[in-house]
Amino acid sequence: QVRLVQSGGGLVQPGGSLRLSCAASGITFKIHTMDWNRQAPGKQRELVARIDSRGSTNYTDSVKGRFTISRDNARNMVYLQMNNLKPEDTGVYYCSVDRAARVYWGQGTQVTVSS
Repeated sequence: QVRLVQSGGGLVQPGGSLRLSCAASGITFKIHTMDWNRQAPGKQRELVARIDSRGSTNYTDSVKGRFTISRDNARNMVYLQMNNLKPEDTGVYYCSVDRAARVYWGQGTQVTVSS
C-alpha cells in the first residue's frame, strides 16, 4: 500500500520560509521520481518541483531560485524548502509519485503567505 504523509506548512509573512516534508512508504523509494504540486484558490493543480532518482531537479519558472526540492533515500523522504515566499505561493501543496501508471498523492498541506 502506497502512502505519502506530509508535514510542515502553515502561515508565513511574505519573504519568509517554510519547509515541507513528505514521508513515503509502500514503494521502492529510491527508484522513483518525486513531485511537489500546489493548488492555488480557484486554480488548477500545478507541478512545482520534481526530483528524479538520480537527484536531478526541475522547477516551474515562478519558483526557480526560491524553492529547493531534495530527497533522503535512506529515510524515504522528500522535502521542499521554500524561501522568499510570496502571496502568490499560497495554496495547498501535495507531494506525489507515479507508480505503475497510477499517481499517488499526499494528503495536502496548506501554505498561506500573508502579512
